[in-house]
Amino acid sequence: MRELIRIHEADDPRIAEFRSIRERDLTGRDSRFIAEGTVVLRMLIGAHCAGGDFAAEKLLLLENRVEGLAALLQELPGEVPVYVASQPVLDAIAGFHLHRGVLALGHRRRNPAPAQLIESLPAKALVVAAFGISNHDNVGAIFRNAAAFGADAVLLDETCCDPLYRKALRVSVGAVLAVPYFRAGSTAEILTTLAGAGFSIWGLSPAGAVEIREVPAADRMVLITGTEGEGLSPEVLARVNTARIAQAPGLDSLNAATATGIALYGMAMAQGRL
Repeated sequence: MRELIRIHEADDPRIAEFRSIRERDLTGRDSRFIAEGTVVLRMLIGAHCAGGDFAAEKLLLLENRVEGLAALLQELPGEVPVYVASQPVLDAIAGFHLHRGVLALGHRRRNPAPAQLIESLPAKALVVAAFGISNHDNVGAIFRNAAAFGADAVLLDETCCDPLYRKALRVSVGAVLAVPYFRAGSTAEILTTLAGAGFSIWGLSPAGAVEIREVPAADRMVLITGTEGEGLSPEVLARVNTARIAQAPGLDSLNAATATGIALYGMAMAQGRL
């Protein structure tokens, strides 16, 4: 049976990384992050056990969640400590009422360079690239869309927010831990690398030249999405093919994540992935 370590005080140094997580997220600190909820924990443990890019360092659970997680905890390597606490202690640690009662501290074991990740993609590949996405919900939803439609990677420029932020991870339902990605470099650098790797590059715009259902299939395709407000810049649109999503009269834009999901579905269908 799995050994559980009881935490009685919120200031116990063994769980210091979980303290006040709403104000003190671990994103950006040596590639460490906080995973919250059963679904994200399952993805983290799966990546850990498969030798993937992510690993679990420790878990902190509400005492009455342990029984329901017993099977999942058996998959976790024995060297990863599992701490348990009562609801009052857990809430004092987190700094708010943590009704899910499931937290994990993880870290990214490998962080491939942009050129390295693009070079590793298969001959027939579908990629999502996002530039300037600052909303954590949108970043998480873009990863969820990418996983749902079988994308091979997500490419984020250096101005995008970190997908390992706790809320982005939660919105992605753990897809951030499953879909290969990088967050680095400028928009121009990423586009140049993709073009050099033979990708057909399509940028979303309300004024796109082609309706998304008419985008021709290619072995290597990339869909690019711009900022929530202004979208892709004129300079970017001038470098790529452009596509639009047909909408009712009087509207000309969609939420960045919603538009990405619709367009990605169309491109996945064109490639015969679905």
